[in-house]
Amino acid sequence: MAEEVVVRFSDVTFEYEHKKPLLDEASFSVRKGAKVTLMGQNGAGKSTIFSLIKGDLKPKSGNATVAVGATIGTARQVVSRADFGLTVAEYFAKDFEIVPPGLKSEMSKVLEVVNLVVPMDRPVGELSGGQQARLLLAAALIQNPDILLLDEPTNNLDQAGIDHLIQFLVMYPKTVIVISHDADFLNCFTEGVIYLDAFTKKLELYVGDYYTVVEEISNRIERERKKNAQLEKQIQDRKDKVNFFSHKGGKMRKLAQKLHEETEAMEENKVEVRRDDKTIRSFTIPAQDIFGDIVTITSVRVIKNHEPVIKTVHKVLAKRSRLLISGPNGIGKSTLLRSLVQGNTEGAKILAGVRVGYYSQDFATLNFSATVFDSLHDVLADGISVQDMRTVAAGFLITGDLMERTVAQLSEGQKGLLSFARLVLMQPGLLVLDEPTNHINFRHLPVIAQAINAYEGALILISHMPDFVKEVRVDDYLDLGKL
Repeated sequence: MAEEVVVRFSDVTFEYEHKKPLLDEASFSVRKGAKVTLMGQNGAGKSTIFSLIKGDLKPKSGNATVAVGATIGTARQVVSRADFGLTVAEYFAKDFEIVPPGLKSEMSKVLEVVNLVVPMDRPVGELSGGQQARLLLAAALIQNPDILLLDEPTNNLDQAGIDHLIQFLVMYPKTVIVISHDADFLNCFTEGVIYLDAFTKKLELYVGDYYTVVEEISNRIERERKKNAQLEKQIQDRKDKVNFFSHKGGKMRKLAQKLHEETEAMEENKVEVRRDDKTIRSFTIPAQDIFGDIVTITSVRVIKNHEPVIKTVHKVLAKRSRLLISGPNGIGKSTLLRSLVQGNTEGAKILAGVRVGYYSQDFATLNFSATVFDSLHDVLADGISVQDMRTVAAGFLITGDLMERTVAQLSEGQKGLLSFARLVLMQPGLLVLDEPTNHINFRHLPVIAQAINAYEGALILISHMPDFVKEVRVDDYLDLGKL
């Protein structure tokens, strides 16, 4: 008996802009109970595929269908800022036209599943990034969906949260489709990969764990390149013979015509080699020339049993100092960085005149209504021209066609790359990086780590990605969980 298909795309074409398709006659299917990864470079259209599955978007042509009666739950990448004023209980209730009588009991169950312990009357905007990530998953699970769509679910989660999520996904008996750039996380449960090629706009389905599929794709690209190299050599040889024989008379000219036809056939047999995901260019973050104590931290506020507690510390950062701040979700790491940058805490001060490059995990430093061009132009340090700005942006895959879009129109991954481009143009004396790997394609991470290592200013870093942290030089630590 054939296994039931719950999601099917048949020759789906979709575009936001006329004659600029994100998908071009793309086809794939997902069987009931499968655990599948949706893979592709930043901005390729992965989140758009989720919207097509949910029916929020409609194909220009072709069909995107879901099994009759199948329910869908979606854990989005980020909590909408419009929902920050809602309490946790109100956040769960907002998706129901009529709030069911047993909702409170169900909320408690799903919060336990995602290992989130917070008061139901806590405003969503007061939760940490990791707590919000767990809340997003819980909101998707509360209806026990037949199809669970997870968009970057490990962003902001500490290792305990990621381990808990992996255990849940392995045991979840229904269909799961995940967008993530966390290779180790994906390899723990993925049974196959749907690969979205940003160049051909097609979708390809591979079977196997994540690392096996990535290796298979790389091997295929290499085979295609070798085959084309052999064909190109043969084609050039035929063209040389055609040129030679075409200048002869009689039978030689007929032979030249035959060889010409064979050459055309060989040209047609060349394989369209799939171009692998583009990687950002190597870059340098120039540092403002600052002397003295750039940052002084004498006390921090940590959250213990949902209540703030002030702890005394002593941290001083000068030029080339590197501080890693760690601790479990909800302890107060992001709050510490935000209050430091905003200058509204007595326990932490930044030296006057220091330009601060702040990478916020929720992209709070970006004006979503501004164009990409204006977002970059607004942070230009003295002496940097518009042409230089465009060159820097191109290195982060922000090319001319993106410049006139609003920041809100970018994918989350593109917002991350835009944030790094702004740091380069800003030339800060202090880098404050809060989860800088969120939403970023894993192919870019070694380039980013190299740039951070070469940075000459002071650095404060929060990251829950151990492999990334290993690649970054750190000389001081502040574990809020141990205070």
